[in-house]
Amino acid sequence: MAKNKITSEEALAFHLEPAPGKFEIQATVPMTTQRDLSLAYSPGVAVPCQAIAENPETAYDYTNKGNLVAVITNGTAVLGLGNLGALGSKPVMEGKAVLFKRFADVNSIDIELDTEDPDEFCRAVRLMGPTFGGINLEDIKAPECFIIEQRLKEEMDIPVFHDDQHGTAVICAAGLINALHLSGKKIEEVRIVLNGAGAAGIACLELLKAMGARHENCIMCDTKGVIYQGRTEGMNQWKSAHAVKTEMRTLDDAMNGADVFLGVSAKGAVTQDMVASMADNPVIFAMANPDPEITPEEAHEVRVDAIVATGRSDYPNQVNNVLGFPYLFRGALDIHARAINDEMKIACAHALAALAREDVPDEVALAYGKSLAFGRDYIIPTPFDPRLIHRIPVAVARAGMDTGAARRPIIDMDAYEVSLKARMDPTASILRGLNARARAAQARMIFAEGDDPRVLRAAVTYQRSGLGKALVVGRSDDVKAKLEQAGLGDAVREIEVVNAANTAHLDTYKAFLFDRLQRKGFDRQDIHRLAARDRHVFASLMLAHGHGDGLVTGATRKSAHVLDRINQVFDADAAHGAAGITALLHKGRIVLIADTLVHEWPDDEDLANIAERAADVARHMGLEPRVAFVSFSTFGYPVSERAEKMHQAPRVLERRGVSFEYEGEMTVDVALNEQAQAQYPFCRLSGPANILVVPARHSASISVKLMQEMGGATVIGPILTGVDRPIQICSTVATANDILNMAVLASCEIG
Repeated sequence: MAKNKITSEEALAFHLEPAPGKFEIQATVPMTTQRDLSLAYSPGVAVPCQAIAENPETAYDYTNKGNLVAVITNGTAVLGLGNLGALGSKPVMEGKAVLFKRFADVNSIDIELDTEDPDEFCRAVRLMGPTFGGINLEDIKAPECFIIEQRLKEEMDIPVFHDDQHGTAVICAAGLINALHLSGKKIEEVRIVLNGAGAAGIACLELLKAMGARHENCIMCDTKGVIYQGRTEGMNQWKSAHAVKTEMRTLDDAMNGADVFLGVSAKGAVTQDMVASMADNPVIFAMANPDPEITPEEAHEVRVDAIVATGRSDYPNQVNNVLGFPYLFRGALDIHARAINDEMKIACAHALAALAREDVPDEVALAYGKSLAFGRDYIIPTPFDPRLIHRIPVAVARAGMDTGAARRPIIDMDAYEVSLKARMDPTASILRGLNARARAAQARMIFAEGDDPRVLRAAVTYQRSGLGKALVVGRSDDVKAKLEQAGLGDAVREIEVVNAANTAHLDTYKAFLFDRLQRKGFDRQDIHRLAARDRHVFASLMLAHGHGDGLVTGATRKSAHVLDRINQVFDADAAHGAAGITALLHKGRIVLIADTLVHEWPDDEDLANIAERAADVARHMGLEPRVAFVSFSTFGYPVSERAEKMHQAPRVLERRGVSFEYEGEMTVDVALNEQAQAQYPFCRLSGPANILVVPARHSASISVKLMQEMGGATVIGPILTGVDRPIQICSTVATANDILNMAVLASCEIG
């Protein structure tokens, strides 16, 4: 599998643009009029203040406390980088905060405390307690992390959770439940060897013991060997709690006959001989990052019966904390929990394990480009499984209520599950799925405008992200110079630069083009100019001859001009059924608008064709199509001949017997607003439309640009559909990221 290469320049640019850092704060209430200000601040704010002072529980009703988690560190153990200090850890903590939001809609603020004194640290966090619904401790070195977490748990009445310890433990436990299920073993009977007696390792063993693993069957090792009763070198109270009475002294000794290996140590700590000495159907969780204690390939060379998990995304069975902490906190916050206890962690592990044993939804299999089914290579759900948000918090919340950790128990768990489904932004999972599909496709992508720095940055990112091979149309010296100016000088050796001067196929291209255009007023000189000097035509010819798998263009010329050039090589016009579909992503909704590119003034048959094309695009993106033909009238009123074709188009679809929902004509508010839709009980749509078919290209353009400029919508497209090969035309104002998105769409053959 292609590895994802990230350069220092790209990483810094990502954190610098469009604004420094990774998140901002937005108001959830109107703040426009004097009345708004009077309610939000003085004098109106005094009322909830008094209510909270009289009854502290109402803070969860009148403030954001109930959905706010602090990510707190002192930067003493940052990732694998060591003690970078409080300020040096801030990018990681910001990253953790946005993961909370992305995966579980939990608001989060990062706080970096400039002290290595546990007493000072605990005092600072405790004093901030009233602000937050929960505390996520992160990247604090052992043994201080044990002291800090234990004290804060005792002193605070909100959940305190050190993710480096318990997050890893929960996902490890989930994987082990399924690994033992597959190997026909019981946790009470297996012999477990842990290598790495730090925060994560100790937490893993403690949780497994809480789940039934027997103390005498668990051997903990560190750099000095087995932690046995009577050992004095390199010991502390947390290691001593797991010391066992044994004659074993080395990891080699411990691995002999072991059923389970858990590694949170270092690359290469486990040898093939050690694996060979393990019991039948050994379970190996080599979780060292970035490189595991032993790779799955090395383990399987000597033990084909081994079940192997790592911490890496490019191997099966990734032990990834993002499967745990967002959903643990989501469930805990929703019951206003006093703590996240062992029972809640175990419930999380069992829910994750159960999810992996179920059929995998089609959109997940589609996103990963392969079928996923419970077995030795799939014992842990993928982080982008859409069921996680409405399955895991429910289990956590239920365990919290059963054990008395809930201040406010949830009465209707079915309604709670529905509310969790509604919380998540579907656009993020759609985009992630497209990227995963593109990575599986490994398409050779032609970037037609190699003289534009945005296009070059997109091409480099496409290749370095492991999406496929980037073919850039341009002059080598010009591409090299522009890459150097962009701080990407080393990328010139990675991408392939192609043009008419260095291709062996020019004569073939010209013969093809002459055969196609000779009866349209083009002579051989015209053909040479088009093929050899027009990059849009040249790139299209590359694609037509299979010298690339997809094409992205349009960043430097108006879309009408680019489409005209593409039509010299392909049948990409209205007569041949082509259409342009633009996706608008805004506030957790995705709406497709059509036609934004090809049809100037479509009739009712054209509109029906456009609807069918848009429905195909929607399904490729993982959406169930609901088409609305929109106008200024709704179901025939007010009467206007301008709206007549919108009235007739649904009847055309009815005659064709299409398999998706459609309705019209209707105004946009009826199409998108369930309350407005409810005024028309005969409406055939089962919910708000996600495809708007508009009367003409000018209204499509106005709608998209208005949403982009005034509404702040993210625009993807127009997506060119109905053409033989994947071609995507971006806009002249596209950013490098927009161009990359279009390349991803072309790679997935959406169109």
